[in-house]
Amino acid sequence: MNTVEYKLKENWFKNIILFLSSQTISLFGSAVIQYALMWHITLMTESGKMMTLYIICGFIPTFLLSPVAGVWADRYNRKMLIILADGMIAIATLILAILFLMGYDAIWLLFVMAAVRAFGTGIQTPAVGAILPQIVPKDKLTKVNGANGSIQAVIMFVSPMVSAALLGLTSIEVIFFMDVITAAIAIFTLLVFLKVPLHEKATEKQTTSYFSDFKQGLQYVNNHSFLKEFFLFFAVFFVLMAPAAFLTPLQVTRSFGGGEWKLAAIECAFSIGMMVGGVIIGTWGGFENKIKTLGFASLIMGICTVALGIVPVFWIYLSFMALFGVAMPIFNTPANVLLQEKVEDDYLGRVFGVMGMISTSMMPIGMLIFGPIADFIKIEWLLLGTGIFTIILAIFLWQNKTLIEAGKPLLKEV
Repeated sequence: MNTVEYKLKENWFKNIILFLSSQTISLFGSAVIQYALMWHITLMTESGKMMTLYIICGFIPTFLLSPVAGVWADRYNRKMLIILADGMIAIATLILAILFLMGYDAIWLLFVMAAVRAFGTGIQTPAVGAILPQIVPKDKLTKVNGANGSIQAVIMFVSPMVSAALLGLTSIEVIFFMDVITAAIAIFTLLVFLKVPLHEKATEKQTTSYFSDFKQGLQYVNNHSFLKEFFLFFAVFFVLMAPAAFLTPLQVTRSFGGGEWKLAAIECAFSIGMMVGGVIIGTWGGFENKIKTLGFASLIMGICTVALGIVPVFWIYLSFMALFGVAMPIFNTPANVLLQEKVEDDYLGRVFGVMGMISTSMMPIGMLIFGPIADFIKIEWLLLGTGIFTIILAIFLWQNKTLIEAGKPLLKEV
C-alpha cells in the first residue's frame, strides 16, 4: 500500500462521509425528478403504453452499457467517471428545462431524458461499486454498505412526497432546475474535497481494446467458480422476485381496493422496512459467513412473498411488506461486500458491470413471463409459487459448498 492509499484509508471515515454525502444529494435530486417525470407523463397521457415506453427507455440503456461501463471503471479514474455521469445527466436536464420554458414540451423529450438518465446510471453504478474499497478498509465495508442502503431507503421514502408536493406547488421546469443544482453540489463535493488515488490498472497504458477487456472480465468470472454460481443464483433470484416487485400494486388494487392511499401505504411500508434493515445490517454486520447472511435474507423474502399471496387482511399484508423491506439491505449488503472483498481490484468494475447487467435484465424478463400470466391466473397464486421457489433457492444456497467457502470472512491483517 503506497503512502497516498495509506493516508486515504487512515482518513476513511471523513472520506466516506464526503462520498456518501455527495451521492445522497445527487440521488435525492434524481429520485425527485424520476417521480416527477413518471407522474407528469401519467397525467399528460393517461396511457399505459406511454408508461411502458418510459420504463423501457429507463432500463435498456443501463443494461446495454453495463459491460462497457464495467471496463471503463477498471480502465479509468472511477471518481471522474462518477462526476462525468452526474454532469452528463445535469446538462441534459438543464437543456430539457430550457426547452420546456421555451414551449417545446413534446412527450418524446421525456423519453429521451429517461434514456439519458439510464445511460448515466449505467456508467455510475459499476464505478461506485468499485470505488468503495479504495476509500474504505475491507473490515468496514459491511457497515458502510449498510449505511448506504439506509440512506437510499430514506430517499425512497421521502422523494415521492417531495416530488408530489413540488408538482402541486410549482412547475415541472423548476423541478428540472432543482435536479441540476443537486447534481452541481454533488460534483463540487467530489471534485474539490475527496481525493482518491488512481487504482493500479488506471495508471497503466491501455494496450487492449474494450472488447478484449470485457472478454477478460468474463474469463475472470468463468475462472472463478464462486462468481459463476453467485451470478447464477442472482439471475434466478431476480426472476423469482418480479411478481413481488411489480405485481403487488395491481394485486392490492384487485384484492383490497381502497384507492391511491393503499398503494402509497405499501411503498411507505417497504421503504421504512429498508431503513430498519440498513440499520440492522450496519450495526449487526451479519453472520461471519456472508453467504449465510445472503441465504437468511433470501429465506425471509421467500416467506414474505408466500405471505403476500395468502394473507386476507391489509394491515397484516403491510407488515409483511415492511419485513420484506427489512430483508433487502440484509440481502444487498453482503452481496456487494463479497464482491468488493474477493474480486481483484483491476477486475472489480467489470464484475460489477456483469452484476448490473443481471440486475437490470432479469426482473424485466421475469415480468415478460409473469406479467401476461397475471391476466389469467390470480396474482396471489404467482406470489405463492415464486415464494416457495425462493425458499427452496435459499436452502440450495446454504448447501452450496463453493459459495459457503467464498463467504468465509477474510483473515485479518496483522
